[in-house]
Amino acid sequence: MRHWLGALAFGLGAFGLASIAKADCVIGEPGATRSVAFGPDRRTVQIHVPRGFDPARPAPLVFVLHGSGGTGAAILRDSKLAETADRHGFIVAAPDAGIPVDRGFVWNVPGVPTITGDVPGPDDADDVGFLVETVEELASQGCVDDSRVYATGLSGGGRMTSWLGCVAADRFAAIAPVVGLRAGNPRKGSPERPDAATCRPSRPMPVIAFAGDADTTNPIQGGGAPYWSYTMHAAEQRWAQLNGCATTRPTLWVSASVYEEGYADCRAGAEVVGRITRDGGHSWVADNEAMWAFFAARTRPQN
Repeated sequence: MRHWLGALAFGLGAFGLASIAKADCVIGEPGATRSVAFGPDRRTVQIHVPRGFDPARPAPLVFVLHGSGGTGAAILRDSKLAETADRHGFIVAAPDAGIPVDRGFVWNVPGVPTITGDVPGPDDADDVGFLVETVEELASQGCVDDSRVYATGLSGGGRMTSWLGCVAADRFAAIAPVVGLRAGNPRKGSPERPDAATCRPSRPMPVIAFAGDADTTNPIQGGGAPYWSYTMHAAEQRWAQLNGCATTRPTLWVSASVYEEGYADCRAGAEVVGRITRDGGHSWVADNEAMWAFFAARTRPQN
């Protein structure tokens, strides 16, 4: 009798463990892209699952955020990050921003006007909250490793990526803005400098930023629209301060048309790197392989 009860207890315990085990990820077929709804408002996200994806093994996740007036589907196509994901085994998520405009959407960076000239208000979508919820939902489904979540984005999506670095460092392991690096809002009264009070990440945030020196929309020399104003160098310097970087790296030409600058010897290895394309304009000037190499070397510390 005692032996039977022991066997029954073991069986019930095994059943309980099996019932709470995390199921394999069923977000999509390897090598395919599909539209998935997330969050209480069921907002659209394009999800690309890489070729060779193992549903039983959570993968890294890279968000790619579209530019102002764009869509997730368009930036996934134009960035070619799905092809990079297939080579390296990470999931790509390309969401639509939360504020509709014309035929696309714009991101809610609090306190900063969008391309319409309007500053988002309290009734506008909370894009940070939505992106964090998307991470949590994908992690709970066993699809992504939540210590290896990264963000990149073009233009307005690059500014949103920068904002994630400022306010969601507890969820993202590294960021890679493309023609959109910021380090907080332009300071009121002296917009040529970032407002330190608007970017206070909870931990050092590794940054690799891509830009073109002929960009007239978000010029690396500063100026431009009110949401831009300060230079890319000022943004890099501010991130270096936030990350406690001790060394300014010498300029390095990585190809005939691309040079690299930045800061090293940073706390927790949170380097700040800028890659500038000579004669590059306001477009996806990122080197996807260099971006992924930077991401792949970094994991978010666990609390």
